[in-house]
Amino acid sequence: MKPLIEAGELARALAAGDPIRVLDVRWKLGGPPGRQEYERGHIPGAAYVDLDTELAGHGEPADGRHPLPDLAAFQEAARRWGVDDGDDVVVADDLFGQSAARAWWLLRYAGFPTVRVLDGGLSAWRAAGGPVESGVVTPRPGSVTLRFGALPTLDADAAAALAAEGVLLDARAAERYRGDVEPMDPRAGHIPGAVSAPTAENLDNAGRMLPAPVLAARFAALGVTPDAPVGVYCGSGVTAAHEALALDVAGFAASLYPGSWSAWSNDPSRPVASGIGAGGDPRA
Repeated sequence: MKPLIEAGELARALAAGDPIRVLDVRWKLGGPPGRQEYERGHIPGAAYVDLDTELAGHGEPADGRHPLPDLAAFQEAARRWGVDDGDDVVVADDLFGQSAARAWWLLRYAGFPTVRVLDGGLSAWRAAGGPVESGVVTPRPGSVTLRFGALPTLDADAAAALAAEGVLLDARAAERYRGDVEPMDPRAGHIPGAVSAPTAENLDNAGRMLPAPVLAARFAALGVTPDAPVGVYCGSGVTAAHEALALDVAGFAASLYPGSWSAWSNDPSRPVASGIGAGGDPRA
């Protein structure tokens, strides 16, 4: 299944009565939670998904700000959203897919194959004339069975090795990669050897994913090849999922480092690089 769905395609499918489970994953770094925005208006029938509490676990600082949730808790949440085995799931947000991709990646990681991200998010939905409804949707409980491990992940040691021997993409904004600023985590900079690949550069001016050939060329320029391993990380593992989504669209399979910079920078034994390297090379 293609990982993206256009707003018009989704509108036509819902109008035709196709059984699509829509999940609304509104979230922004630093808050506030997206529930109030969801209640003011969402795609008809969409269930709200709380990224901080349902798409992430909670642990020590060294685990990162958004560690993976416990499998049992995640399966319970997915059932609460009304998801059954074999459902066609579409995830949407108002962040151009950058939070919805977390739900896409987690469901795929849990072995759920039929999930797509609404390309362009709710902005594209409204631009296409899609209807919205207010209030809260409480779906009939689902019965999906999930198992983690269907997609590859990295721990800190594997991320360090990949940065040295393959390609490790840093999906954060370039200024955070360089170490100019660090608004969230205890140390500024990046994993030594990682390549700067801001997630925002996967999108066009309307906030939609760039075409596959354009993305493929972008990643190729960053050193990604079909026969070399590639990994992704960000601040806390959220926008890294969007980078993994863009790589999927471009035809590449990526491993994700869930702890990301928030876990790495909380471990004083881990080295930190800054700047962009000699000659403007994004490797450092």
